[in-house]
Amino acid sequence: MAKSAVRVAVTGAAGQICYSLLPRIANGDLFGKDTPVILQLLEVPFEKAQAALKGVAMELDDCAFPLLQDIICTDQQEVAFKDANWCLLVGSKPRGPGMERADLLKDNGKIFIGQGKTIDAVAADDCRVAVVGNPCNTNCMIAANQAKRLGKDRFTAMTRLDQNRAYTQIARKAGVPITAIHDLVIYGNHSPTMYSDFANAKINGIPVPQIITDHAWLKETLLPTVGKRGAAIIEARGASSACSAANALIDHVKALSTVSTTLHSIAVYQDGKTYGFAEGIWASVPVRTTAPGTVAIDYSFTHDEFAKAKIKATNDELVGERDTVKELLG
Repeated sequence: MAKSAVRVAVTGAAGQICYSLLPRIANGDLFGKDTPVILQLLEVPFEKAQAALKGVAMELDDCAFPLLQDIICTDQQEVAFKDANWCLLVGSKPRGPGMERADLLKDNGKIFIGQGKTIDAVAADDCRVAVVGNPCNTNCMIAANQAKRLGKDRFTAMTRLDQNRAYTQIARKAGVPITAIHDLVIYGNHSPTMYSDFANAKINGIPVPQIITDHAWLKETLLPTVGKRGAAIIEARGASSACSAANALIDHVKALSTVSTTLHSIAVYQDGKTYGFAEGIWASVPVRTTAPGTVAIDYSFTHDEFAKAKIKATNDELVGERDTVKELLG
């Protein structure tokens, strides 16, 4: 019996991330080679953006993906999110020259208020939401706080790109393949304050600090390299991460969709009882997928004083962001 199509709403659909993302969804990389998809693509209501979106849809048509049942292009949230099983919130307002972070938080907050309300009103009952548009943790919090029908557990923010970056840096330093690295988790915010927990990670089952004995490199090179990688890419290519962000979103959604014992870095709602994170924020912590779309936090890890200080710093930043947008939380 043929599978039903998965409806995937994607915002910022004419942008660079989506130019890499959409073909991979359409060819079955995300939901499997036997699952049809319907793409519901949202862009801002400006002529240039809508023309670019039309061009993206034309290219998808020209790829003749067997699994791609339909493409809906729109500037209306109610159309894009209607009956969606997954909402991938990629689009957000970028930080402009001279713009304060507080202004960026508030400007994007207004966008995610509307998206959160609309998703809650018109998306499918089983809808899951993954937020990529930065600052993604706080944008996710804002969107989730508008929802009355969908629970907070349906909303996640992406820190998988940071995890992937950390995997590569450690694998290269240790001279091992990526597959040798396990249990490397990102804590906190998707920002330079994030903490890549190298102490609890393993290389072929052995703790990373026993393989990489240059502990100064772990603390003083690995952490800032991962935390500031996005800025380094902008400096190098003149534009922000695109294909790596798209790839990380594929990883993020697949992790949420696949039941396994594998640890993942995903920013989820905090109840105030996890690794020192404050109640009500969305912070990246170690999770395992226990049912499709449902994760359980792993509470088993311990941290030394260095790690605790790093986690406190990223928690404090997230609390500060929440305070900045408190009037938007409803």
